Amino acid sequence: MAKIKIKQVKSRIGAPKTQCLTLDALGLKKLNHVVEHEDTPSIRGMVQKVHHLVTIVE
Repeated sequence: MAKIKIKQVKSRIGAPKTQCLTLDALGLKKLNHVVEHEDTPSIRGMVQKVHHLVTIVE
């Protein structure tokens, strides 16, 4: 399975609690933090939920 790298580019301050919990579930702790996950539909759904706070790094 392919891997994707997800980078947090915007602060979680002011974001709704559900979006903060989604960032925690992805493993993103702070700004400019990069994590690597399998490219699955569930991970893609989480990224879509917080798309304004993260980017996909190639």
